[in-house]
Amino acid sequence: MPRLRIALNQTDACVGDLTGNAETIVRWTREAARRDAHLIAFPEMVLTGYPVEDLALRSSFVEASRAALRALAARLADEGFGDTPVVVGYLDRCEQAQPRYGQPAGAPQNAAAVLYRGAVALSFAKHHLPNYGVFDEFRYFVPGETLPVVRVRGVDVALAICEDLWQDGGRVPAARSAGAGLLVSVNASPYERNKDDTRLELVRRRAREAGCAIAYLAMSGAQDDLVFDGDSIVVGRDGAVLARAPQFEECCVVLDLDLPAAAPRAPSGVVDDGLRIEHVVLTPDPLPDDAPWETGGQAPHLEDAEEIYGALVAGLRGYVTKNGFRSVLLGLSGGIDSALVAAIACDALGARNVYGVSMPSRYSSEHSKEDAAELARRTGLRLRTVPIGPMFDAYMASLELTGVAEENLQARLRGTTLMALSNQEGHLVLAPGNKSELACGYSTLYGDAVGGFGPIKDVYKSDVFRLARWRNRSAAEHGRTPPIPENSITKPPSAELRPGQVDTDSLPDYEVLDAILELYVDRDQGRERIVGLGYEDELVVRVLRMVDAAEYKRRQYPPGTKISAKGFGKDRRLPVTNHWRESV
Repeated sequence: MPRLRIALNQTDACVGDLTGNAETIVRWTREAARRDAHLIAFPEMVLTGYPVEDLALRSSFVEASRAALRALAARLADEGFGDTPVVVGYLDRCEQAQPRYGQPAGAPQNAAAVLYRGAVALSFAKHHLPNYGVFDEFRYFVPGETLPVVRVRGVDVALAICEDLWQDGGRVPAARSAGAGLLVSVNASPYERNKDDTRLELVRRRAREAGCAIAYLAMSGAQDDLVFDGDSIVVGRDGAVLARAPQFEECCVVLDLDLPAAAPRAPSGVVDDGLRIEHVVLTPDPLPDDAPWETGGQAPHLEDAEEIYGALVAGLRGYVTKNGFRSVLLGLSGGIDSALVAAIACDALGARNVYGVSMPSRYSSEHSKEDAAELARRTGLRLRTVPIGPMFDAYMASLELTGVAEENLQARLRGTTLMALSNQEGHLVLAPGNKSELACGYSTLYGDAVGGFGPIKDVYKSDVFRLARWRNRSAAEHGRTPPIPENSITKPPSAELRPGQVDTDSLPDYEVLDAILELYVDRDQGRERIVGLGYEDELVVRVLRMVDAAEYKRRQYPPGTKISAKGFGKDRRLPVTNHWRESV
């Protein structure tokens, strides 16, 4: 059987940075060519970054993407890589009208191209367009209607883009009908916890359906609130895993595959789902190759807490660096949330670029101030203390506030302090709120909700504790100082806005609360279903009412890394003005 050496470049991309993304493609192509790859692939829309959202509706951006693709093809040839086919994702437009979808000629397409000998040898668009969760591809794109197949070193390689594998039908069975020896799918599939296991089983099942090996190439890095974890996979036609890339890393996976020789007569015609085979011959015959065998390797599987923590680190790093910030600033209360956010920030950016502010009030306990100082000592971040007592007294003398208004004034004074330092010194302020608090409205607008990014916005409180314990345990196992003070983990959570205050004064136990929230927020289960699972009716009613009443607050919260199937963002869209109540 012919031997085909493929290079899967699991790379990061920044939306809109056509020049920078092209440089990344050239750099990793050099690495793949150095290792004598026969076919080189890059992720979905790597040239433009993903997702481009409404940039797809700007004809100027679409044309810039098309021009950048042509320039990239010429440059790769000029640098001596022209004889190696390179698959690159980009933003294109269709040339023909698509009357079934009400889209005119020129409508945008999520596309990929095979660059060869200085030109575009073949281009195609994603066939299945996702329209769920964070995806709005029916809003932007029209589908491709071909099965692209390129013949490389005597092997017919079918090509697909992301959702083409996730949905039934289309290019997977079409690849079998066309007799492809390999199906290469380029992807920008965002991270969700436990998705790695789902992804693996999907790719194995699709390989058996397609009757050929599958190379599933994923993007790494982060874009706004999305994280791309890599985890590219190659499986044989029987579903056996041949190679697997690490998560949350850029890398080039190179491996040799023994694949069936292409039929003497190129496939043609219309196959499954009405797809028309578009076949291009690049290198028709196998070539002798006695080089040492490349196996690609299989990266170790990350445990759940390590994977989530890695996603949070990657998400924060991507947001800060791609938006031009050099440092971050956050309030350090001595509590678990700010402690975990500080640890994530130090791991993402280096402790020298993390600035903490302790802002004690008359209600701040001594141990909380000590815990903030201990966190700074353990991590090496830069800490300063700005007491808010004098500011608080000045406001109270003018306003004479009581109750919740008095409590929230303290939070708002801290928020104003952080934003003032941000303006003065150029740091990005991090909001430390977790998903449990945001769900229940347990945050103060223009107080602890201020900031440019919320690293643990999609992490329930019970998971905050688990991640903190994992991070400390991991540090100890590697002979390093655990970053989070033990007292921050073990003491009862409290906002410390009045004497003796603890979270359980107004919220249920977090393990119970988070279980109810996960059912209501993440799974869209109603009151009857949740009560039917054994939760007390009165408690469920109270929790659901808190969630419903806090929608306006969540709309004003900064973006944050998405790790769940349904975070507070683009994948959970509810009206602020809404009189429907599950709890009536």
